[in-house]
Amino acid sequence: MAHRFVRWMGAAPGGSWRDIGCGTGAVMQAVLDVAAPETVVGVDPSAGYVAYARRNIADQRAGFVLADAVNLPFADSTASVAVSGLVLNFVSDAPRAAAEMARVVRPGGLVGVYVWDYGEGGMEAIRAFWDAASALDPDAQYLDEAVRFPLCGRAPLRELLVGSGLEDVEADEISVATRFSDFDDYWQPFLGGQGPAPAYVASLPEERRAELRERLRSALPRAADGSIPLRARAWTVRGRRGA
Repeated sequence: MAHRFVRWMGAAPGGSWRDIGCGTGAVMQAVLDVAAPETVVGVDPSAGYVAYARRNIADQRAGFVLADAVNLPFADSTASVAVSGLVLNFVSDAPRAAAEMARVVRPGGLVGVYVWDYGEGGMEAIRAFWDAASALDPDAQYLDEAVRFPLCGRAPLRELLVGSGLEDVEADEISVATRFSDFDDYWQPFLGGQGPAPAYVASLPEERRAELRERLRSALPRAADGSIPLRARAWTVRGRRGA
């Protein structure tokens, strides 16, 4: 997904990139792999994520800064491109973060973001989970990312960049296959306790957890080889800073 997003940005080779909310460094690595930048700086408020990304990205063109998306530690007009992948739903003030990204790019520079499509069913693995959970427990619907994350649709994401003052704003989508080898391969990530769905599973007594598991087992599609063929879609949006 990150590689396809970076290609979709269509930035000219060279220049200085900023990856806002770089996390483990997936988007940074994609930029280094396919965009031929002069430099790319990852920004994240988590020291743990920055340390992990620094260990795993050895490229001399990469740098890292501990900072929050709503208060970027860069001067105005100092970057060619600013991007953010799967982050803005978790930022305290997404409009301010978008405005900060627009501020740090030069006139003519690009800003681009992408988020998972929770709102229109494009995240089939998660949609199946919350449909099953809500059928058994109506209160589960309030934990659904489609309810909790207002930026998980094409229109609000586009409006976010338009509101930051960018020009030529356009939205698109990227879809990738997410095939699970069997039901256990699908179910295991929900037992990790991190994120809305795994946290909900962890909160259930064993009997209700088993009921949810079996309901999902019956509902998910199966291929002839027993695998579960699903897809994941992200909304993408990019814009250009005007002169």
